[in-house]
Amino acid sequence: MTFDRRLRIAPSILSADFADFGREIRATEDQGADWVHVDVMDGHFVPNLTFGPPAVKAFRRHVTTFMDVHLMIAPVDPFIEAYAEAGADMITVHVEAGPHIHRTLQAIRATGRMAGVALNPGTPAEAVEHVLDLCDMVLVMSVNPGFGGQKFIHSQIAKIERLRAMIGDRPIHIQVDGGVDPDTAPLVVRAGADVLVAGSAVFRGGSADTPEVYGRNMRAIREAVAAA
Repeated sequence: MTFDRRLRIAPSILSADFADFGREIRATEDQGADWVHVDVMDGHFVPNLTFGPPAVKAFRRHVTTFMDVHLMIAPVDPFIEAYAEAGADMITVHVEAGPHIHRTLQAIRATGRMAGVALNPGTPAEAVEHVLDLCDMVLVMSVNPGFGGQKFIHSQIAKIERLRAMIGDRPIHIQVDGGVDPDTAPLVVRAGADVLVAGSAVFRGGSADTPEVYGRNMRAIREAVAAA
């Protein structure tokens, strides 16, 4: 994937119809999604339980853009190879999920996949300062991980600004996940983010049978950013 900082929208399929993932993925891509974001939760690191490697492998057959797999699991190292083999293009892990984030990022890169590192709302930007050169992306959680539909935590804007300054001209994306909608998207993009994960803001009101709603929702986010 050629690096650039154009705005990317990555719908989180955690907000999709669980009985119709294939059509939901195709509908969001047809309507302009740049990436597909897959939230993997273990019921331990976060209070929810979602997709194992077989599910991600099944999603892969329908993804034609870029599959962004966010692992909210601990310990994470034993599962990296399985999610890589399932077809993830990017694997993102939490700095809080284990004691050796440097080693974990090395393990992701050894699979040939792109590597991301995520920060919970209470974790400072400085936690990733010394591993940035192993990263293709830093994910700022603007809600506490584990559930969709939460309210955006505005204190994370300063963290995004700090990360943008730390990254400088290195080819590293800044992704934001949590409470992203037409009101908050301009704030995080202005601060330095270029990949926006949106769940309910994309899927609200639509379905695989009415995909134009997804397109309208994504355009509303893009237009809000452009207007700002």
